[in-house]
Amino acid sequence: SGFNSIGHMDTMLRRRHHIGHYKEGEEFIQNVFHVLFQLFSGKEKSNLSVCWLQYEISKVVQCLQTKKKKKLKAQGRKTKKLVKNFLKAPENRNNLSLWKLYAYLEWLLGNTDDARKVFDTALCTAGTGGLKSPQLCSLSLLYAQLEVELLETLEGTAMSRAVHILTKLAESGPYVPYNGQVLPVNVLKARKTYEHALQDHLSKTPVSDQDHVSYASQLVNLVGCYALFQYLTVGIDAAVLIYAKTSEKLEAPDPQKCENTGEDLGSQNFSAALEAVTVLHTNLLRFHMKISVYPLNPLREALTEALKRYPSNQSLWRSYIHIQRKSHSASKARRFFDGVTRSTNSLEPWLFAIQAEQMRKKLIENVQRAGVGEIHCTIPETGLTNRIVALFEHAVQSENGTHCPLLWRMYLNFLV
Repeated sequence: SGFNSIGHMDTMLRRRHHIGHYKEGEEFIQNVFHVLFQLFSGKEKSNLSVCWLQYEISKVVQCLQTKKKKKLKAQGRKTKKLVKNFLKAPENRNNLSLWKLYAYLEWLLGNTDDARKVFDTALCTAGTGGLKSPQLCSLSLLYAQLEVELLETLEGTAMSRAVHILTKLAESGPYVPYNGQVLPVNVLKARKTYEHALQDHLSKTPVSDQDHVSYASQLVNLVGCYALFQYLTVGIDAAVLIYAKTSEKLEAPDPQKCENTGEDLGSQNFSAALEAVTVLHTNLLRFHMKISVYPLNPLREALTEALKRYPSNQSLWRSYIHIQRKSHSASKARRFFDGVTRSTNSLEPWLFAIQAEQMRKKLIENVQRAGVGEIHCTIPETGLTNRIVALFEHAVQSENGTHCPLLWRMYLNFLV
């Protein structure tokens, strides 16, 4: 009863209560984790710990979104206890993925200083792998991204904590916690190191399937770190240039690689890497628009291009809806949604098209009711209602839509 992420309706409001995870479903998941935990050991057990912790953190995020302070406190305590138990196990002491999640959890709970201590501890004990260590890159990237999100302006960012983290990563030496200054000479050296590291990585040809997977994830982390470093020390155009170069390189198939038999798997991984790089690119543009004046067009173009290629990427759709809400003309977005739904079997374009129209309907109703209180407006907005019903009808007739419980529930909810 509702333990499937597609099954529970956390996107819908029922009176004042926001629907979250069902009690029986929760018990079921906890039982599954406990049972599996007895069966695994070593690397598998560590991976399972990471999955379990990610699941618990998703509930913390849900509490933050619904602004339930009491529930957030209880969930935070429970998750912290779990992660501390995991880190006590000898095989997990140096597991950077767990340390990364622990620091992220503290950050989400608003304990910024504690989170920084956890990040610093993890980076100090992680060794000196530098840009060659995928886990170290991933940890530093998250730390730097969270620090950048705290910035309110782009003045003096070259001296910020985020630049210190990314510079230390490029130096491949032992990590030293931030002391309030970054030397310009170290920034210049780091830039050269990043440039060479990215060139080397892009010129490499992975051999086995396993190599392909690690190559792709390492490339995404490397590009993310380098672009963020350039953004903070040079500017937005320098960061966008790195994303553009990487995308160009990943899009162009290598004639030698096409002759290899493992081409399918390789191209899948390159496609996943390209998708992840695109998400980083659009997120950075969105952030930059939030803290400074910047035209909307580059972001809109990047999103429309990306969504034609990755129609089932929810993060990109959320960004697209977010920027379309600011526009008073719905026709362009409607044409785009229509084009994407015709060219793909994915269900996401339908769900987001419906959500965009529902937001528009809510906005219009709020404007019409302004100053009248909760009295329903005398002229109902029927045009949008009919459009939303038509979207639902088309969506449930599609092959994937017919079998999607969430879609049917949303439709019933809307009709009620």
